[in-house]
Amino acid sequence: MYYGELKNCDIANGEGVRVTLFVSGCTNHCKNCFQPQTWDFTYGQPFTRETEDLILDMLAPSYINGLTLLGGEPFEPENQKALLPFLRRVRASYPEKNIWAFSGFTYEELTTSGTHCQCEATEEILSLLDVLVDGRFVEELKDISLRFRGSRNQRLIDLNASRQTGQLCFLPDRQQT
Repeated sequence: MYYGELKNCDIANGEGVRVTLFVSGCTNHCKNCFQPQTWDFTYGQPFTRETEDLILDMLAPSYINGLTLLGGEPFEPENQKALLPFLRRVRASYPEKNIWAFSGFTYEELTTSGTHCQCEATEEILSLLDVLVDGRFVEELKDISLRFRGSRNQRLIDLNASRQTGQLCFLPDRQQT
């Protein structure tokens, strides 16, 4: 797997202060994607054990709330296979931190056998996530007022609450005051 960018102290891609990994490779090719260079599976740098160690170090400070995965597409099967062992390390090292992932694939696509994005790593990756922002960016549904997403079809899925209730639960669109 390759990655295009690594951000420390990111406040735009999830709640709180985060470390954000932009993976490379995406077959969705959404019209007016904000990162079309990441469609190329070899864009950027190789994701190595040293990259993993760097991210784990970046996650260490108490003011870092967690890790966010986006791209590109974290749920391309090639990327899932590389991300799974890394996410296990993150969970083992920082069980108190949360993990978000952005995907152009919907939760339903990710959990249905036989879809392009579903592979042997998908179920476990989903079990390691706290929040999934799902759905392709749709230019015609673009709405810059939305929290953590670009178009109205995209959802903020609270995976912890969803696992507890057995049905999809969503984060509120705006923080309660």
